[in-house]
Amino acid sequence: MDRLKKVVLGSQGLTVSIEGLGCMGMTDFPGGTVYGTSDERESIATIHRALELGVTMLDTADLYGPFTNEQLIGKAIAGKRDQVTIASKFGFEIDDTDTITFAYNGQPAYVRKSIERSLKNLKTDYIDLYYLHRVDPNTPIEDTIGAMADLVKEGKVRYLGLSEVSSDIIRRAHAVHPITAIESEYSLFDRGVELTGVLETTRELGIGFVGYSPLGRGFLSGAIKSPDDFEPNDSRRMFPRYQGDNFYKNLELVQKLKTMAEIKGVTASQLALAWVLAQDVVAIPGTKRRSYLEANVAAADIPLSPSELAALDSMLPVGSVAGDAYPVFS
Repeated sequence: MDRLKKVVLGSQGLTVSIEGLGCMGMTDFPGGTVYGTSDERESIATIHRALELGVTMLDTADLYGPFTNEQLIGKAIAGKRDQVTIASKFGFEIDDTDTITFAYNGQPAYVRKSIERSLKNLKTDYIDLYYLHRVDPNTPIEDTIGAMADLVKEGKVRYLGLSEVSSDIIRRAHAVHPITAIESEYSLFDRGVELTGVLETTRELGIGFVGYSPLGRGFLSGAIKSPDDFEPNDSRRMFPRYQGDNFYKNLELVQKLKTMAEIKGVTASQLALAWVLAQDVVAIPGTKRRSYLEANVAAADIPLSPSELAALDSMLPVGSVAGDAYPVFS
């Protein structure tokens, strides 16, 4: 298995592997897990194997746990800091009792509080790529980015990013300080950034794009055949796309993908991931197992012809997925 190739993310000089590793599922959230049971030993082994295969970017956030995901990465990269690009995020308010409020906070004082906390949890003195996880509607983006830019000047952060934002926010932020990357959900299952113009905006401004959940939160693997296949505490049970009639309508789309993958001699996951990489973006498939990691890395070597790309576009066109991406909380 060849080591992953490197690409330049954005226009400020950050070089990363074409695939990163989404680490969110490696630790628990309050009240349950993200994608099934966590296993710290296997997760750390997966991170070490990722480095061996040339996966250089590890994606995390203070929200995950909270804090335990960053702490896990800090433990896994001890003695290996120079091999890793750490991408972390802040912006969901976590109070002084370590409780996630799910309010957004982009105030300059909270920017400062968040970076100091993350540096401590990660056991490092800098974060390579620091994202605003979600925009605070009560704080001008210019104020938040200004505070983040101060972190760059101080050497605590090297590059700035934004997660799940509009084109207007991207432009306003980029005018304050160069933005290196935009992170949003992107897969054959979710192509919203094409509809909103976000992907086009990043290309116009020379900003890198990082696609999370490139396997549709694992659904595109074809391994999930019934809602009962989700563990009882799996958060996907709450998502409209994986409930009721939506589940089975979307399963029909996955079956089409599996059929094409079988013809090509690859797995459905690998075909879906190869499609994302063919869009000239960086993907961060999440896994906590070495076997899945190795399969994902192998997908980077799968060529797709123009006719195959067209077939995939026709098979899972924009807007074909049933159900919303997230639940609505009252």
